[in-house]
Amino acid sequence: MSTLLRWQKSTFSGPDDGNACVELAASPAGIHLRESDDPSRLLTTTPGPLGTFIRAAKAGEFDHIAP
Repeated sequence: MSTLLRWQKSTFSGPDDGNACVELAASPAGIHLRESDDPSRLLTTTPGPLGTFIRAAKAGEFDHIAP
């Protein structure tokens, strides 16, 4: 399926980042995410849960290290 999708990476991922970025692609089945250094592993979600995750990340909810 990944060969049929049009993948996009963040504009924050510059040329010096190599393969250390997350890429997204949309299809009728949902929104697909993959890590550029392991493109064969896909995560598929829908806009609602992805939006919740992005808002939480922007709010810093994942910025702490668990003991």
